[in-house]
Amino acid sequence: MKFSFFKDSTPPLIGIDISSTAVKMVELADDGRGGYKLEGYSISPLAKDAMVDGNVSDLEKVADAMKLAWKLLGSREKRTALALPAAAVISKKVLMSAGLREEDMEAQVEAEANQYIPFSLDEVNIDFQVIGPAPNNPDEVEVLIAASRKEKIEDRVAAAEGAGLKVTIMDVESYATEAAYTLVASQLLNSGREQTVMIVDIGASMTHINVLHDNKSVYTREQSFGGGQLTQEIQRRFGLSVEEAEIAKRKGGLPESYDGEVLQPFVQLLAMEVARALQFFTSSTQYNRVDHIVLAGGCAAIPSIDVLVQDRTQVNTIVANPFHSMGVSTRLKQQQAMIDAPSLLIACGLAMRGVAR
Repeated sequence: MKFSFFKDSTPPLIGIDISSTAVKMVELADDGRGGYKLEGYSISPLAKDAMVDGNVSDLEKVADAMKLAWKLLGSREKRTALALPAAAVISKKVLMSAGLREEDMEAQVEAEANQYIPFSLDEVNIDFQVIGPAPNNPDEVEVLIAASRKEKIEDRVAAAEGAGLKVTIMDVESYATEAAYTLVASQLLNSGREQTVMIVDIGASMTHINVLHDNKSVYTREQSFGGGQLTQEIQRRFGLSVEEAEIAKRKGGLPESYDGEVLQPFVQLLAMEVARALQFFTSSTQYNRVDHIVLAGGCAAIPSIDVLVQDRTQVNTIVANPFHSMGVSTRLKQQQAMIDAPSLLIACGLAMRGVAR
């Protein structure tokens, strides 16, 4: 089964992001003016250890969470786009002759893949996309090859099918983030052109750093830090279960001491982690500065987090909201959608694949 990391699908479809703590779904539609409209979204909590290190470890629990998310979404659409974590995908840019036919290119892709994939080719799914002309040679094109172990893909597909859904696209989380970033970039100076922008997506246990220069990805990295640390501290301090702590973190209702004794120390730590990521990037690459920081993930919903990070790093900081210029379906609570928006970046990027352009 050849899975398309790149090929467009026939719309519409639902974008599904499976993180370590939740299943997030987004459905978009064409707004008739060349933009997008938010038709619906849902967030369904995921049982502890159902996903471990980006892998499905309890198929039934993941399928149950997907089933609930789909029910909450209230859509009739069953076709979906999912994504693999970047760590599960080997990707490489290669140069090929510009005039190659599709089948010749496929043969060359397989030959190239044979050299750098540490598994036998019948254990992997491979896809490729022509990016454009080679920078220094008009007779060649740059081709991006992506490959992943079949089992990584099959586990996600099985979970979706267990929820009664059909997977038509398998993407990569970092590509989906970049797609959704195009909707966020309009909030930045010159829409991010000729700027260096660091996207900091803070998950439950991992922070994903993706830096774009002139709107092209130039650097990715992961740091072991996430919102799960705040959840654990809430549990410990107030004697709650994981589920209760997660709900309290989102909805509030914790004792007065929470803000000063638990939230503020965590926020300071988060700002320090972002400053560390920034310093690591500027000292290990040719780029000596970052013009903007874009915060995403559940922690980006913490009030004034952008102000604190900006103070700490002295870099213009915004909270990612891919929906900021979209029309929103009347059946959605607009205010809640804007709070949840930063954690829906990947799901939104995937849902964009389902709107014809």
